[in-house]
Amino acid sequence: MHPVGSVHQVLAALQDPARLEMIRRLRNAGGPLQCSALYDGINKSTATHHFKILREAGLLERLVLGGLTHQRLRTEEVDEALPGLLASVVGGANREAAVR
Repeated sequence: MHPVGSVHQVLAALQDPARLEMIRRLRNAGGPLQCSALYDGINKSTATHHFKILREAGLLERLVLGGLTHQRLRTEEVDEALPGLLASVVGGANREAAVR
């Protein structure tokens, strides 16, 4: 598992709208989600690329539950390394999503 990256690495990973939406959905769910529940409007190979970037930034952990691949947001680890970052970024993303 990758360590949580620097603030620069984490923000770079979150700058893409598709990756930010994946993180928003995971944070709001409060637990692991099946990969297909984390994206709309992109193909599976593109989603796989986004998951890789988020894992390399230390934001996600890949889990296999019941034979299905899930992603887990590493909330505790990220909050320890970068206090308040997830709450702030996801809070802003939630406000934007409510306006759409």
